[in-house]
Amino acid sequence: MTVLKNDRYIRAALRQPVDCTPVWMMRQAGRYLPEYRALRAEAGNFMALATNPELACEVTLQPLRRFDLDAAILFSDILTIPDAMGLGLHFVAGEGPAFHNPVRTAQDVNNLFVPDPHDKLKYVVDAVSTIRKALNGDVPLIGFSGSPWTLATYMVEGGATKNFSLIKSMLYAEPHLLHSLLDTLAESVIVYLNAQIEAGAQAVMIFDTWGGVLTPRDYKEFSLRYMEKIVAGVKREHEGEKIPVTLFTKNGGAWLDIMADTGCDALGVDWTTDLKDARAKVSNRVALQGNMDPSVLYSSPDRIRSEVKTILDSYGLGAGHIFNLGHGIHQTVDPEHAKAFVDAVHELSRPLHIPAG
Repeated sequence: MTVLKNDRYIRAALRQPVDCTPVWMMRQAGRYLPEYRALRAEAGNFMALATNPELACEVTLQPLRRFDLDAAILFSDILTIPDAMGLGLHFVAGEGPAFHNPVRTAQDVNNLFVPDPHDKLKYVVDAVSTIRKALNGDVPLIGFSGSPWTLATYMVEGGATKNFSLIKSMLYAEPHLLHSLLDTLAESVIVYLNAQIEAGAQAVMIFDTWGGVLTPRDYKEFSLRYMEKIVAGVKREHEGEKIPVTLFTKNGGAWLDIMADTGCDALGVDWTTDLKDARAKVSNRVALQGNMDPSVLYSSPDRIRSEVKTILDSYGLGAGHIFNLGHGIHQTVDPEHAKAFVDAVHELSRPLHIPAG
């Protein structure tokens, strides 16, 4: 068991005292870094990076060399599970991910299976163990997966979508079929995340990117229900250490209270919800992660510091806040602005915490 030299992220996720608010960025390993762009060009494409454990490790470590971040996050993609199911993931220039074999019929759903993470997803498991060893206890490693609903949207639509017509047609016309798909995905996510934990992930996060496109009723039935199943199924302790679980539904601020009911440890919050309101909504039952608008990073370092202070003040005194962006960092952001953001969080948050003892 590796003793963490910096355990702020884990402590904050478990609502324990810290000396300052921990910070990391969604998509912190990515296209805004010139060293990432150089490595991707050398590798040839995104999947060549993501499926090579050594290259995935290098990409994961790149932002940690530049910034004083409090966590690393596995470099991978949320669509690895559908790809392992045989759907044929590929990336279309200017359009994003797409599948050669979308899921549209009952037969398509019946043909799906729970992938063995030590077979078709072995590259992810190997990347986790490689990264964990390379980190040498400097900061914790976060593993992740897409939520069943979000994975299903890509699988049924065949790729990115603006109106979700195919997945919503299935939801309303064939709800039992969609439930069957979501159940298989939930089982797959549980097995996948547990394999990441066994390989060395010290926390896990479930990204529900498209939960916010649902009605409140449908969100509970077709998204939250399956995330709750995952929370109940993932390992919450490994090698004597607690494994925090974070749920993040983009545009899900109205549902934070029922999300907290799942038994998760932390909730991601996007920039459309004030952290003071979010904290009141969950009654301090869970930690909160967020929630600066990523576009603030286009402004000056002084303006970035001002926004950081506003968000810190909104959350207020005490533990249970992990600072992050409300969604992923944009690819055209100046890395120096990201550094100003990270440094401001540590500096300005210290007065809000009782020193950890």
